[in-house]
Amino acid sequence: MKHAMVFCVLTLMALFICAPSLYAGNSGQITLESKAKIEKLVFNEEGMQELKSLPADRVVPGDKVIFSNNYENITKSPVEKVVITNPVPEHMIYRAGTARGKGTIISFSVDKGQTYAQPEKLIISDAAGNLLPAKASDYTHIRWAFAKPLQPGASGQVSFAAILK
Repeated sequence: MKHAMVFCVLTLMALFICAPSLYAGNSGQITLESKAKIEKLVFNEEGMQELKSLPADRVVPGDKVIFSNNYENITKSPVEKVVITNPVPEHMIYRAGTARGKGTIISFSVDKGQTYAQPEKLIISDAAGNLLPAKASDYTHIRWAFAKPLQPGASGQVSFAAILK
């Protein structure tokens, strides 16, 4: 069962790497490369522990995975209205406060990407139909909307972390 869970997670990681979507008006203007890494405490040559960022080849419950999307405007013109959207992979819980993206407005969805808002405006309903403020563990998608046009040759990274259930 444990091996099946690890295989399932690895499959989900592979799906994540293909899953981010990019809206930039016309396709072919921006490249997007996605990666999933884990942070592990390892012993260095001096026998001291240090935190290393490693490919997320094997993930077990409780592991923190850092998902990143590297982007680059490959045209000779500014690209307007750039938006990168990422699902939080199934069996993962978004880690509050970890979404990063310089020059972007970051918003979240709790309804599988149908609507987006800032955390304080997200509402969910419980089994009884009561409306409650959403928690980070309720997030299903993350969206980075660039505040300004992406200039020719500009590149960078957006990222977030999640924990395997």
